[in-house]
Amino acid sequence: MTNLATLLTTSAAKYTSDPAVILDDLRLSYGQLDDLSARGAALLTANGIRPGDRVALVLPNVPHMAVLYYAILRAGGIVVPLNPLLTPRELTYHFQDAGVSFVLAWEDMAQASQKAVEELDGVAVLPISAQGTVGHLMSVEPAAEVVEREDEDTAVLLYTSGTTGRPKGAELTHHNLHSNAEIAGELFDLRNGDVMFGGLPFFHVFGQTVALNGVVARGAAVSLLPRFHPVKALEILRRDHVNIFVGVPTMYVALLHELGKGELTTEGIDLRAGVSGGSAMPVEVMAKFEKVFDTSVYEGYGLSETSPIVCFNQPGNVRKPGSIGTVVRGAEIRIVDGDDNEVPTNEVGEIAVRGQYVMKRYWNKPEATEEAMRNGWFHTGDMGRKDEDGAIFIVDRKKDMILRGGYNVYPREIEEVVYQFPGVVEAAVVGVPSEKHGEEVGAVVVFESGVLESKGREALSQELDAFVQERVAKYKYPRIYRITDELPKGPTGKILKRELSLDA
Repeated sequence: MTNLATLLTTSAAKYTSDPAVILDDLRLSYGQLDDLSARGAALLTANGIRPGDRVALVLPNVPHMAVLYYAILRAGGIVVPLNPLLTPRELTYHFQDAGVSFVLAWEDMAQASQKAVEELDGVAVLPISAQGTVGHLMSVEPAAEVVEREDEDTAVLLYTSGTTGRPKGAELTHHNLHSNAEIAGELFDLRNGDVMFGGLPFFHVFGQTVALNGVVARGAAVSLLPRFHPVKALEILRRDHVNIFVGVPTMYVALLHELGKGELTTEGIDLRAGVSGGSAMPVEVMAKFEKVFDTSVYEGYGLSETSPIVCFNQPGNVRKPGSIGTVVRGAEIRIVDGDDNEVPTNEVGEIAVRGQYVMKRYWNKPEATEEAMRNGWFHTGDMGRKDEDGAIFIVDRKKDMILRGGYNVYPREIEEVVYQFPGVVEAAVVGVPSEKHGEEVGAVVVFESGVLESKGREALSQELDAFVQERVAKYKYPRIYRITDELPKGPTGKILKRELSLDA
């Protein structure tokens, strides 16, 4: 059977009483996770969910997220995992675009989801609570079978964004995610008895594949942290005997900063490996983390559209500073020019990927799919080079995407919101180097002269900041504003973002 949920059923049969998911004092065994997800599948079926229906999950990293993720899959549904920080306006777009039939929302996020469905017909929201939901599931007779699905059936509709800033749903199949979970297990040598740090959100493909599906595929355990904080993270590493730390570079920086205060130590922490992705890790940070924690950090590369792992600094191979490693089994990578011709060794071009991890297509967006999947290769939009040993280096972003703390922020989306503010003439959103987040979001804005003279720069910046914060998720809004008289432009009138300079 192809269904991705068989990762759980297979491991539950082998490791029934072993821990699968940990959250502080709560330890959910494989048997319990399997049973609860089967009951969740029956509940969804009773609510009219049929194979192929889309069900939204708006939850942080709590055990319920794992339970309901596999419940949707067991019922034959398609999981639509969404960031709990999204505003009602943003949720409405995702619900409508995906055509969701049902929304499962954590108790703190249920109100935003309920507001988001007010404009939609026939979409129900089921609030998920820390205590009540488990009790409710226990009163439901578990589904006897896992619904059969084909390799190419969509398992997860994972939203990402393109050059227009409008989110697109990448259709990841059961085979995409199953095979990528297997490669994650191989790369990190995951085994029963291992405990992985679970601070990466499961609504994101990195956390979902590595810290959920990859862990479950090998009968390991994941210790969850719903909201990252370095002190709590260090406590979890020590308390739960975590031996694999997975995070984005800002998490590594935060841990080192906390230890640098001198109040906490690494005593009692024994990491076999660190795994980094989401954005480039500074070589100095990697070296310091390895020294402080007496471990090795392995950096990799992938995208939402590739499930995600396609390239990794693989244990046993030579690691080159600044490299994202070599292509993994089951994937192919080419570095191509504008005409899709492969460029010579060490020359810069666009990274293109094909293989069993690449998405089926973008949901209901044939033109975007055709643009990205040219000649059978997925074009990533990332610029890189490959050396004589096959090691790949990211050198730049082809697009203007900003990576803030491991999250993708697309300037066009923010600019469109800024333009809605009264009196704005022009706006440009750019990434600003930041020690804390890798990149910070900055906005340079031109106002009508009358508006600027009547209110002043400081008052306008404050009003604009409040306006944008109400309309986009917290990780997206600019923390830096600069009001100017004009923006630099090229001969064709295009704004030259490279000539804008802001300080974090």
